[in-house]
Amino acid sequence: MKAVGLYQYLPIENEQSLVDVQIDRPNPTGKDLLVKVLAISVNPVDTKVRAPKSDTETTSRILGWDAAGEVIAVGPEVTCYAVGDQVYYAGDITRPGSNSEYQLVDERIVGKKPTSLTFDKAAALPLTSITAWEGLFERLGISPLGEDAGKSILIIGGAGGVGSMAIQLAKQLAKLHVVATASRPESIAWIKKLGADQVVNHRNALDKELSAIALPQVDYIFCLNNTTQHWAAMANAIAPQGRI
Repeated sequence: MKAVGLYQYLPIENEQSLVDVQIDRPNPTGKDLLVKVLAISVNPVDTKVRAPKSDTETTSRILGWDAAGEVIAVGPEVTCYAVGDQVYYAGDITRPGSNSEYQLVDERIVGKKPTSLTFDKAAALPLTSITAWEGLFERLGISPLGEDAGKSILIIGGAGGVGSMAIQLAKQLAKLHVVATASRPESIAWIKKLGADQVVNHRNALDKELSAIALPQVDYIFCLNNTTQHWAAMANAIAPQGRI
């Protein structure tokens, strides 16, 4: 089967940094599904794994940790899926990735693709959605059942992949008052469309930006980029007993 892989960790400008390869199509065992990959997305983890270094691979390393596709075969221990199911998933960083025609993935980390989504839209969701869910509900300890309704959250980097999902989860499930950051007009429009109640500019001091909208302190802060740059402002902006 066709795949895109690497043997050397070269600068991406080098034409040998990623190469077309032919590899054997794997057979599912245990709880594995064999998925015909129909759409993938690219995440920061792809760039970090293939960042330049002196290591080399004797067999091609296949990247890609978001995918959507159709199950074409199942292992003997699979109980939740059948041939023909349409699925999406973030995959396993220790196994060959989704930049190939077919991929093995454990059924326990797979979800059925929503019928309302095309394959390409579904492939854009898994890693960003998982990260947003874990950040809000597992790390910050916010209730996904609305038990913290009315409390406030500042989402720094609201227009990115994780931020876009976090805004929707914080608003629709947790029922929080959502303040998100953006700087460009199109990004501001985007996060407002997603449900942000207020928008502040992360190019300015965020504690001053919050004071300007009469919300000098917030109950939660979910920082998705430039943590060091914003740390002093976050320390000023977090409410007593708040969580960052």
